[in-house]
Amino acid sequence: MAGVVEVSLRVPNMKVRALDENGYPIDHSAVRFKRLVSVEVIPKPGDPLLLSTHSGRTLESTVVRSDWHEDKALFVVACQYANRSISAEDYGALVNDPDWEMKPLI
Repeated sequence: MAGVVEVSLRVPNMKVRALDENGYPIDHSAVRFKRLVSVEVIPKPGDPLLLSTHSGRTLESTVVRSDWHEDKALFVVACQYANRSISAEDYGALVNDPDWEMKPLI
């Protein structure tokens, strides 16, 4: 079943944390990066999912869960960045990509 899903990506904190617009460190456990993605089949927990950026970098992630959201009328696929830490290049590709939006969990 091909379709569009919303990916909600959790990334780890970096050793040298990124700063918000006020100069405070961003706690990535409290934010998710979101984007609409086309998939061939709805991914299941444990499945790997490759996520692209405009810069050409591909981010490896692992699906944590896939849930139908009635109000959005689509599946939301929660993913976690595959590695224990994120490189500055991968992080830069993610935050500078206009398709990815950083959203606080609150």
